[in-house]
Amino acid sequence: MVGKEFCNVSSSPCPFIDNLLTYKCLSSQFLSVRLGLIFVAKKLNYPAMKIVIPAAGEGTRLRPHTYTQTKVLLNVAGKPILGHILGPLVQLKPSKVVFIVSSNGEKIADFVRRNYRFKAHFVRQDKPLGLGYAVSLAKSEFDREPVLIILGDTIVEPELFKRMEQRFDWLGVKEVKDPHRFGIAEVKNGVVKKLVEKPERPKGNLALVGLYYIRSTAIFRECLSQVLREKIMTRSEYQLTDALQLMIERGVKFRILKVKQWYDCGKVETLLETNRKLLQKNANSVPRFSDSLAVPPVYVAKSAEIKSSIIGPYVTVLEKAVVQNSIVKDSILSEGCKVQDAVLENSLIGQNARVHGKVKSINLGDSSEIGV
Repeated sequence: MVGKEFCNVSSSPCPFIDNLLTYKCLSSQFLSVRLGLIFVAKKLNYPAMKIVIPAAGEGTRLRPHTYTQTKVLLNVAGKPILGHILGPLVQLKPSKVVFIVSSNGEKIADFVRRNYRFKAHFVRQDKPLGLGYAVSLAKSEFDREPVLIILGDTIVEPELFKRMEQRFDWLGVKEVKDPHRFGIAEVKNGVVKKLVEKPERPKGNLALVGLYYIRSTAIFRECLSQVLREKIMTRSEYQLTDALQLMIERGVKFRILKVKQWYDCGKVETLLETNRKLLQKNANSVPRFSDSLAVPPVYVAKSAEIKSSIIGPYVTVLEKAVVQNSIVKDSILSEGCKVQDAVLENSLIGQNARVHGKVKSINLGDSSEIGV
């Protein structure tokens, strides 16, 4: 069933208040404590908003890994992509986070349930009809609260949300060298005049990065409905940019928020590039081994084994992975994989995969084996 809700994980935006609710205290004393905590939460000045995260993409450009794994749960720099996204968003204290998911929904729900305490709502998308269609499945959630939409494979600098403007509708953008590959915002005097999805002849280089803050939620809901009702499609899909363009034509003035750091996780090459940048930015202490060398920056899980090897720079080694008698750099080694007697560079090795022999660069899926 299209748009079917199948999971709901609920807690207050302030978990410590939830904890108090579990205790049946004396009513007067409890009420004064609870009201005091609510006052403190309000003083923190977190905006009241809902967050929508489209995460139903199949990740075809990340195959073979997405045959067996959920795209947004692929690991980069020691953390799932979705974990990098949710980290700074949790600090915004959203009233609810809505995830648009496909058959991967249970895995995403399990990840959220185990790691976070915000109120979460999951809506299933059964038809891959475009981002506009995906977001429309959550339109019943668009009420008086502003909505922040961020794509499930888009990581931006956490500091961005500290300078986000809450008084206006705005779109996250970044200057790019190849604007024909992106949705482009044509801007005049700081206000978006037109949005074009992947233009053949772009009139600007401000690319939409997959970050949208909507205050005009009633108009947004109407424009999403109009796109579907009138079958307004671009490249055979219902695009979110078309709905936003209708909003502009109705008089909504979108500002732009320039993104300094935008980490793309859409394909193997960009996933490895994001791994490099995040490891560099979040450099931890360099692990030490009795018979091996780590060249920073690297991330090595505590349960991983490094034997007679050189790893780094820019290497992520996940839980229970084994590297033996090998040289590895610019690579991600997934859970339980084993690399032996190999030289690896620019490689993505799946869970429980096996690599042995002088392989240089490889993209190897889960539970696979290659040797030379």
